[in-house]
Amino acid sequence: MQSLILPAPAKLNLFLHITGRREDGYHLLQTLFQFLDYCDEISLSLRSDGEIHRTNDVEGVAEQNDLVIKAAKLLQQKTNSPLGVDITVIKKLPMGGGLGGGSSDAATVLQGLNKLWGCQLSDNELAELGLQLGADVPIFVHGHAAWAEGVGEQIEAVDLSEPWFIVVCPDVHVSTAEIFSDQGLTRNCKPIRISHFLTGQSINVFEPLVRKKYTEVDDALNWLSQFAESRLTGSGSCIFASFPNKNEALNVLEQLPEKWQGFVTKGKCTSPLKVILKRV
Repeated sequence: MQSLILPAPAKLNLFLHITGRREDGYHLLQTLFQFLDYCDEISLSLRSDGEIHRTNDVEGVAEQNDLVIKAAKLLQQKTNSPLGVDITVIKKLPMGGGLGGGSSDAATVLQGLNKLWGCQLSDNELAELGLQLGADVPIFVHGHAAWAEGVGEQIEAVDLSEPWFIVVCPDVHVSTAEIFSDQGLTRNCKPIRISHFLTGQSINVFEPLVRKKYTEVDDALNWLSQFAESRLTGSGSCIFASFPNKNEALNVLEQLPEKWQGFVTKGKCTSPLKVILKRV
């Protein structure tokens, strides 16, 4: 096998609570992740010389700072692989949108190179590596809808319904670091169980703050809330609402104001990446 073309799917945080803060400053979270069938595309081409390169430009991300490069180098160091790779990243997921694009791209590279280089690491070993790159990377490595706690490393797979979603992307980039450090952020949510989420006892703690700081996000939430309950994903800026069928979702998307981008997508409990990897 000389090359692979793999999806790097988006995720939604169906809710997001902060329950406290560790002594090292990391926030303790509770969240529920669901995948979408809307993906970046990652192409991996084997190199025999051990070199790792990105073959195309990604707007706003220098090659040396790209998580796909860091993921490849981390796996190479872990396994002492003599092989290298050329990586092409076709971006569909907006950056700074809360859809997990960078983390998903990194997880896809870890999973793909594990196959391409014949490393034979388990998902748990790959997830442990991924955690060094970002708290969300293990979710994408394991590839199943999940309840997550701690700093994101405590993961429990769950089965959820798979509705259709509208995702709206306001034309703003929300700084996760800025939002996390804001004094107005709620950090003392009472821990909940999934049964509480299912009865509607959950929020995204970032939403009030993001709405206040970014009027475009506030406007988008007000617009989408006309049609269905709407929520911020992650620290934003993307927002979403679920619909029972594709036609209803498309109907609403047709009315989306031209100043915003948006798409209709299917919720998935199993990551599209996992589906493809089973065929490889």
